[in-house]
Amino acid sequence: MMYILAIVLPPLALLIQGRVIQAVLNLILFVLSIVFAIFSFGTLWMICVAWAIYVVYRDRSDNRIRRIAEETLPR
Repeated sequence: MMYILAIVLPPLALLIQGRVIQAVLNLILFVLSIVFAIFSFGTLWMICVAWAIYVVYRDRSDNRIRRIAEETLPR
């Protein structure tokens, strides 16, 4: 679900992941991609999407590694 959101609305996906500053910067880039859609041929939008998907993937990977570490380490 988060990957679909990262494709459709990249700034919102970053905001939900808790990356406020990255979400604001991505929002600026996202708005510019909409404004300049004719001139950039969607390049800025693809950058926004790639950025959001990377952050979602990295956060999920970090959470998975953290969970595995907590399960395997003795207390």
